[in-house]
Amino acid sequence: KYRYELAKQDKEKKNAGGKLKEIKFRVNIDDHDYLTKVRRAEEFLDKGFKLKIHLQFRGREMAHQELGMGLMQRVKADLVTMAHVEMEPKLVGKSIGMTLSPLPLAKRKRKFQPLEDHELGEEEDDGDEEEEGGEE
Repeated sequence: KYRYELAKQDKEKKNAGGKLKEIKFRVNIDDHDYLTKVRRAEEFLDKGFKLKIHLQFRGREMAHQELGMGLMQRVKADLVTMAHVEMEPKLVGKSIGMTLSPLPLAKRKRKFQPLEDHELGEEEDDGDEEEEGGEE
């Protein structure tokens, strides 16, 4: 029984290592685009995936690396309720990389509204259009 449990744990560890998702950011990202990507990141973490955050610099953006580091710190702060940092933000060539691992299920708390709920909320406000269609 003990050997079976050990084999089972080893198998779980192997499966967990392969579950990696990547999200790419740019330095001059708009607020709405940023929120969309962070919501998606929360979704991945909620499903138990590890997450690699990648920020790409192009051309003269390399002169303002502090803006990129600031964005990575913002992502890290926004996802602190869902994940812990496995690898701190690190500049490699023309990009910054950071790896996040999901927290245990009991400690996870979503900070942003899930994508489906947010979209459904907007559709409910447009109920006036449906009434106009019914009158015809």
